[in-house]
Amino acid sequence: MTPGQPTPKLHLTNTPDYREQYANSVQVRVSLWDFFLMFGTINQTAPDAVTISNFQGVYLSPPQAKALSNLLSQNLKQYEATFGEIRLETPQQGEIIQ
Repeated sequence: MTPGQPTPKLHLTNTPDYREQYANSVQVRVSLWDFFLMFGTINQTAPDAVTISNFQGVYLSPPQAKALSNLLSQNLKQYEATFGEIRLETPQQGEIIQ
């Protein structure tokens, strides 16, 4: 967009295959060309067994990934200002964060 141009009206629509689902696992793979986010749910079936059921993968370009990072950061700051600090568990050495 160039200065002086009116802001275009934004229309959001959902495709027929649109869905919403809860995820408590996000795995990220990075390549030269894109970021791949794989969303899933974690289920601990036994003290020594965890199953991750992945249900959606999304590719993002590097600029879109950075824009998402900025958007999440801004929203997390607002959330913590309203509801308090979100504390993460400290991973054990060698443990993978999902």
